[in-house]
Amino acid sequence: MIRALYTSATGMNAQTISLDNTANNIANVNTIGYKRGEISFQDLLYYNQQAPGGTAAQGLQVPIGIQIGSGTRVSGITKIFTPGALLNTQNPLDVAIEGDGFFQVLLPNGEIRYTRDGSFRINAQGSLVTSDGFLVSPQITIPPQAVSISIGSDGTVSVQNAGALNTTTVVGQLTLVRFQNPAGLSAEGRNLFAETASSGAPIISVPGQNGAGFIRQGYLERSNVDIVSELINLITSQRAYEFNTRAIRTADNMLATTTELIR
Repeated sequence: MIRALYTSATGMNAQTISLDNTANNIANVNTIGYKRGEISFQDLLYYNQQAPGGTAAQGLQVPIGIQIGSGTRVSGITKIFTPGALLNTQNPLDVAIEGDGFFQVLLPNGEIRYTRDGSFRINAQGSLVTSDGFLVSPQITIPPQAVSISIGSDGTVSVQNAGALNTTTVVGQLTLVRFQNPAGLSAEGRNLFAETASSGAPIISVPGQNGAGFIRQGYLERSNVDIVSELINLITSQRAYEFNTRAIRTADNMLATTTELIR
């Protein structure tokens, strides 16, 4: 009976983490480029009163054992990088990745981060930056006399300058980065991911080549959160939590009954 108290407590802790994950998914349902997290569980160690295949009387083997589990734990939260729906913004600086890949972002400390959020802007120096002001890498500078910006499906950035509307000038090239295991990336907030030993080294490609996706100008990738599925997960976590509390209450009642017998 005492073991049931601790076993149910592990279930309550696991469902609390599951609820936190679901709440984060729902909170980011409108976050550009957000990828939902999917939680996984593992059972804990077993107490073996009798091992399966053990020897019984007269040298016979028992076909089953007596194994009592000690609960559950969260084994991990996997980022699911399925594509989100594309939102037409008609903003020439908004770009979406149609397929696999990440944009590279240069932080002020010189480190590189990766993002699926293509809501870019132009800073005072004419450089292409994120909404937080981080430079897009490789750096692309838009000349002040540019009157229109065109970004091709292969990431080529070209402009038309005032006084030469019939001439198109290429000013830069957007590249995409792929990873052998994108689920191994570390989520840093601000729609940014960091490379880890689990993700593998970045593979830099031109959009549309070597498995990288294409660039869609004037679009943004929405979150891939399915709100209906998340609400179902919310209800499931709540009910599982309630069942674990009920198991604790039952074990407590059995202990109370035992105490009364002693008296």
